[in-house]
Amino acid sequence: MSAELTPIAPGVVRLRWSPELQAQGLGPTVEVVREAVAQGFGEGHHRIEVLVDPDDEVAQRIATFAGLMREGIARQVDAGADRIVYARLADDTPVEEPMGFRRLLNSFLPRKRAISQMLIRATSEGGDDTVLLCRLTYKNDWDLPGGVVEVGESPRVAVSREVEEELGLVIDAGPLVLTDWLPSWGGWDDAVCLVFDGGVHDESIVASIVRQQREIRAARFCTLAEVHELCADFTARRLVAALRNVSDDPGPAYTESGR
Repeated sequence: MSAELTPIAPGVVRLRWSPELQAQGLGPTVEVVREAVAQGFGEGHHRIEVLVDPDDEVAQRIATFAGLMREGIARQVDAGADRIVYARLADDTPVEEPMGFRRLLNSFLPRKRAISQMLIRATSEGGDDTVLLCRLTYKNDWDLPGGVVEVGESPRVAVSREVEEELGLVIDAGPLVLTDWLPSWGGWDDAVCLVFDGGVHDESIVASIVRQQREIRAARFCTLAEVHELCADFTARRLVAALRNVSDDPGPAYTESGR
C-alpha cells in the first residue's frame, strides 16, 4: 500500500499508487499521495505527474484532492489506453491560497467553446432584407461571418475581429440578438453561438470585401429563400431566429440548434 515516484525525464517524475492503497479509501490515499508529492519536490524535481484511467472516478478525485491539476487527455499512452494527465509543478501557487484553489478548480471544470457571428443586413430593391453570408473553404454550406472566440477574448470583440480578418470589413458589433446552443456534431464538441447585430448596410459594401483566401471562398448578400437553399438546416434556423429578433415581432432570445 504505497505511492511510488519514477523519474521519466530530468526533473520530472511520474507518481503511481497501488490499488491496495486506493482500496483504503479516499482520505488515506489522498494523504499518502500528498506526502509523495512533497517528497518529490523535496528531492529537487520540478514536475510530478499522474496518469489516471478516465473510467476511474475515485482516482480522479484522489489526484484532484492531492492538488494535481488536470492537463488533458493523453491518447493511447499507457499500454494502448487513454489516460487523463494530472500534474503539479514546484512553483504552482499552493492550493491553500485562494488563487491556487481557483486554478485547481479551473483545471477540471467544464469548458464550452464559444462562437461569435454577425448578422449584417441590407435592403434589396424589392424592399426585403438580405443577409451577408460566407462560403467557407472547409465546408460546402454557407454561414454567417464570424468565428471562434479566443481564450480571454470578449465575444463582442471577437466577432468584429473575425469580420475584419476574414472580410476586410470594419463593423462594430451591435446588441446581442440571439444565443444558440449547438449540440455535438460531426467531430465537434458542443458550443454556444452568440449572434450580434451588424446593422443594415448598402449592398455595395460587398465590393469592398477583401476575402481571407485561406477560409473564405465567397461572400454575398442572400435572400431568405437563398438562406434555406445554401445553409445547413440548423444554420438557417439560427439565422431566421436572429432575423426575427431584429424585427418588430421578436422571438426567443435563446434557441437550441435554432429551435
